Amino acid sequence: MGKVIAVTSGKGGTGKTTTVAAVSSCLAALGYKTLCIDFDSGLRNLDLALCMSEYAVADYMDVVSGRIDLMDACHESPLIQNLFYLAAPVLYASEEPDAAMMTTMFNNIRGIFDYCLIDSPAGIGRGFRYAHADADMSIIVTNGELPAMRDAQRTAEIVRDMGVGELRLLVNRVKPKNFRRIETTIDSVIDAVGARLIGAIREDDNVFLSLHNNTPLILYNRRFAAYNFLDAARRIAGEDVPLRLRRLAL
Repeated sequence: MGKVIAVTSGKGGTGKTTTVAAVSSCLAALGYKTLCIDFDSGLRNLDLALCMSEYAVADYMDVVSGRIDLMDACHESPLIQNLFYLAAPVLYASEEPDAAMMTTMFNNIRGIFDYCLIDSPAGIGRGFRYAHADADMSIIVTNGELPAMRDAQRTAEIVRDMGVGELRLLVNRVKPKNFRRIETTIDSVIDAVGARLIGAIREDDNVFLSLHNNTPLILYNRRFAAYNFLDAARRIAGEDVPLRLRRLAL
């Protein structure tokens, strides 16, 4: 059975959508059949991060409601084999789907895909609840900024209360110079949020450049952040990969 992973953050701007796209691309490149679902109705930027903005027609509400079969609604990446995308609706429906409907969709996904990563909207609103309704794991994305860490801590508490089985932390956009200036470390972020670390991603201009060149990060540049995201994907897949935190401190 596949694994459903909700990727979330306490606030916007931490790089959550970039994380979903990059980690999913890495899992697919490793040979795992991987589905990305955008749960951020209204904003819907995951398609841009995946370089698939011209492919989405159906959305996950079409699948939940039974209007469209799951595989008919998904679109495979033309650039990365094994990588699939399912869009969010432009607007939420006036009537919310019940938990049983969401569970049915996720169980269907588990039977087809090795991994499903959900781009949960920042905050703890409706999209957040949908994303965590039947998730096996939640990855909280934050950075070293105090507001982001405080919001990540609160998000972690809510995720635990929702009964998600596994909670992990990804520290994104790490700038070693800034960490040294305020005399803090990745360990300080881990202690503040209270979740096991699954990845630390160094700040990298290639993330920005790959997006604006319409090329997935792992195909644009396989160093720095791309390498860190690959390590995180390998840990999700169960590999024993050293965190290499010392390298981030250089």
